[in-house]
Amino acid sequence: MGEKSKPLKVALVGAGTVGSEVARLLLTQREEFARRAGREIELAGVAVRNVSKERPGIPSELLTDDTMGLVSRKDIDIVVELMGGVDETKGLIMKAIETGKSVVTGNKALLSAFGEEIFSASNKAGVDVYFEAAVAGAIPIIRPLRDSLVGDKITKVAGIVNGTTNYILDKMTTEGMEYETALKQAQELGYAEQDPTADVGGADAAAKAAILASLAFRTPVNISDVYCEGITKITQTEISAAHAANCVVKLLAMAELIDGEVHVRVHPVMLPKSHPLASIAGAYNAIMVEAEAADKLMFMGPGAGGAPTASAVVGDLVTVARNRVAGISLPVLAGFKKLPIAKMGSTRCHYQLTLDLTDEAGVLASVATTLAKHNVSVYSLEQVAVDESGDHASVGLMTHEALEDDVLACMKELRDSDYVSNNISFIRVGS
Repeated sequence: MGEKSKPLKVALVGAGTVGSEVARLLLTQREEFARRAGREIELAGVAVRNVSKERPGIPSELLTDDTMGLVSRKDIDIVVELMGGVDETKGLIMKAIETGKSVVTGNKALLSAFGEEIFSASNKAGVDVYFEAAVAGAIPIIRPLRDSLVGDKITKVAGIVNGTTNYILDKMTTEGMEYETALKQAQELGYAEQDPTADVGGADAAAKAAILASLAFRTPVNISDVYCEGITKITQTEISAAHAANCVVKLLAMAELIDGEVHVRVHPVMLPKSHPLASIAGAYNAIMVEAEAADKLMFMGPGAGGAPTASAVVGDLVTVARNRVAGISLPVLAGFKKLPIAKMGSTRCHYQLTLDLTDEAGVLASVATTLAKHNVSVYSLEQVAVDESGDHASVGLMTHEALEDDVLACMKELRDSDYVSNNISFIRVGS
């Protein structure tokens, strides 16, 4: 059999929910994928931690617990990494690249931490690294940023990229649940892990934000460059303030290019109900891209789950197979240059503050003086509630666009004053 007619052999690393679905697709749709790729694609081995565990649909002779041995095999053409983790996985992927194998991965944590090193190695070796499944499951966002929009100038990417937090905030908004109650329900339904820290703390979204920013602005962005704030401090105070302003609270991953600097951050945002991302409910994901020529583009769909994510993985696999058949590779870092990462304190936006004030004459004037001292002006102001004793009033105010550092300095002074009691509720407002 000539080289051009030999099947392309695939090593699959990891056979969890997504990996098992990828294996099933490769084994049951072999003829269809051969037609699409221009060459037969053969699943040649599956690396797992426990070979004795029954894995329906995967022939036992394909299973091995020697992951590095499988990746190092000379007959392997493409490595599909779905094992997760960072340190061990990085070594596997670098070994695959060094030995001339193309790589498909969904590992956002790895790419957001070591993407530049991995992509540089793949460029040097002349092999592909594809990673559509790393950001939003089945939603095709990586390829549009990497290829389709390469002739345009992207100015902003903003999205709901974590289904767990979107589900929790949705329940807090539509059913009035407190955070802990909504989290518990999400765990019971399988939308949240038993240890939800990476999701609710924002780290999962931050890893995705780093990848999106890197591709959108063609510059290396590491997860350590991303300002990250989760939803654990969101209460019904913020939800109610949003409702009063005809807004909803969403956890957004955002990347903007402003005056040559990359602003990349993850935090809760009050979005007007008219905003396209405001209506994204439950565990769905959505990403909006703004570009000079293409204007605003919206991508949405299921952001997780075995079948949707496997669809993205196999899509990448077929593309990589086509490239190998054609004898080409498409470098990720082509045209990249290092751009400065902006500090979070230099971000400008509107802010919603809810203050618990002593109900005395002159207090609002004192608040206004403090705001003005820090270059923060009031866009709107309303009294939210008065406590039963009549001694305190809760006041909600929205600022005009202001500098983050100025708002934080203002809040510190207000907290230290005699006329503000308890904590100040604070949330950024999107547009």
